[in-house]
Amino acid sequence: MGKNDKEWLAIDLMQAAERHFRDSGIESARLNAEVLLACVLGLTRMELYLKHDRPVFEKELEQFRRLCKERLKGRPLQYLTGEQIFYGRSFLVDHRVLIPRPETELLVEHALERANDSGVLAAEEVRVLDIGTGSGCIAVMLALTIPNAAVTAVDISRDALDVAAGNARRHGVTEKITFRQADALGEGFVDQAGSRYDMVLSNPPYIPLEEWESLQTEVKDHEPRIALTDPGGFAFYRAISGNAASLLKPGGMLFFELHADVAEKVVGIMKNEGLMDIELQQDYAGFSRMVSAIAADGSRGL
Repeated sequence: MGKNDKEWLAIDLMQAAERHFRDSGIESARLNAEVLLACVLGLTRMELYLKHDRPVFEKELEQFRRLCKERLKGRPLQYLTGEQIFYGRSFLVDHRVLIPRPETELLVEHALERANDSGVLAAEEVRVLDIGTGSGCIAVMLALTIPNAAVTAVDISRDALDVAAGNARRHGVTEKITFRQADALGEGFVDQAGSRYDMVLSNPPYIPLEEWESLQTEVKDHEPRIALTDPGGFAFYRAISGNAASLLKPGGMLFFELHADVAEKVVGIMKNEGLMDIELQQDYAGFSRMVSAIAADGSRGL
């Protein structure tokens, strides 16, 4: 970067990295430089500016350069720092799990609002099922937010469950969450996941294979494919909706995150399975990204 290693101050190194990122076509170049340097120095981004004249020592410089090289290769920033902020809290993430997105924050927000309005949260114990838990962000946030929640978090990936369990420990809700390995597309899913839930939530794999090559390099080359795609994009919506009668109590609620282009088709799938009071929710860009429904009666489920 043009200087003797011993001469680098934090502010100079950050600005040099920002220029390099910008010249290399990395979006949000300043943010990337700030986050990576703060991570290496063990500081917050605010502290990085307060201690802008702090010297950067050789080992720190080596680590920072290594992280910058990985970022330039397309490795997501969150995997390099091992952290993603979700709903205002820090979650551990790595290559074993999908990086939580803002749309999933909206799914949690919508679920809490509609469940509260429908009286579901008034139960003595609110039983919640998170299907495809990944990092555990949904399960952990609901365990934190609903005082009387008993959460079951399932995923086909044992590696993902290990990450989710770590996040439960990180946020002090281990006793409120049960983790189970289960395949939502498998015939024995209900036996594995349990039944009679008040709330079932899922951010399922929904990217069709035909769209895979059009995804950003950061996504398709680094995030777990099993968490992102299925051949047609609807297998999980069909399977989970089809099991709703067994998974949910009468009056229980189902919540899905959606691909922006498939809302009406998913609504049709849910209607075919007897789901009632189906409601679409939009994201900040005006796309329908969440859908919810209520279980009608004990004979039909939702």
